[in-house]
Amino acid sequence: MSTPYTLTLTLTDMDDETTLALAQFVKRVGWQEFRGNAVDDAEAHQIRYAVDRLMIAPADAGWAPR
Repeated sequence: MSTPYTLTLTLTDMDDETTLALAQFVKRVGWQEFRGNAVDDAEAHQIRYAVDRLMIAPADAGWAPR
């Protein structure tokens, strides 16, 4: 089993426009992009899982994508 890591994203380092752009991007990116940038389906699933976790930071800060 792999070692869990904590990634801290401090949204105060980004302006409102950049934060919203990140929230929109992680909302819109999908399987086609994950698979196109992965060596196989297993890695694409890992990328999707990581992006899903990345979506939590802006949402927790009140930046829910529209």
